[in-house]
Amino acid sequence: MRFDIITLFPELFAPFLESGVTRRAYSSGQVAVHLWNPRDWAEGNYRRVDDRPFGGGPGMVMMAEPLQLCLNAIRAARIEADAQEQSEPAPVVLFSPIGTTLKHAVVAEWAESRGAVLLCGRYEGIDQRFIDTHVTHQLSLGDFVLSGGELAAMVLLDSLARLQPGVLNDEGSFQQDSFNPALDGLLDCPHYTRPEVWNGQDVPPELLSGHHANIERWRRDQRLRITTQHRPELIEQARKQGLLNAKDEGFLAKTAPKL
Repeated sequence: MRFDIITLFPELFAPFLESGVTRRAYSSGQVAVHLWNPRDWAEGNYRRVDDRPFGGGPGMVMMAEPLQLCLNAIRAARIEADAQEQSEPAPVVLFSPIGTTLKHAVVAEWAESRGAVLLCGRYEGIDQRFIDTHVTHQLSLGDFVLSGGELAAMVLLDSLARLQPGVLNDEGSFQQDSFNPALDGLLDCPHYTRPEVWNGQDVPPELLSGHHANIERWRRDQRLRITTQHRPELIEQARKQGLLNAKDEGFLAKTAPKL
């Protein structure tokens, strides 16, 4: 799996790629990351990659030509590394407010892919002609604006890297994540560790019982409770998909607010 990142600030990625548990995915090559700065293909002494927008207005716009030359170099490198690129060019992903919201299902899909070219915009945006010509996918983290696409690229890389085999210490860790189909798309339950009493607060007795069936039922009930409180639409989604059993429905009925 190879990701080529077009960014004006490649130095932002160094600590990210070398820190935390997901560094295993990058150091092992399971998720290969290559950084490309379009300034290296810009002309002039100042290596200019942006200019004023036609029609006026604030800010600057990233120019199409340096991005085109940078993308050409990326595609040549990918073909050299993998002949399949010749017939199936890697998708080009732009992080944009109009993109598909990045959710677990989207991450899981990219985690099974061969990778992509990630385009990190800056300033007021990118010349639309480059977007129309080359961008195949657009992704968004949510209804807010960042100063550039680098943080969004890191979020995508981190979320899919932890799904790769051997990256997490416990192979089953990610299966217990919130939104994972292994939890029927529900939120995760609370977690506790030593000491058993902290600041006058006890660990729930169910977790200390040693009764595995009771522990799993408690965890399931907590997932239902937390999801109902914070993301009730996920409960309805699970219900429509037939993922809630009679015990689940009984717990929800018991905890439903009285009208």
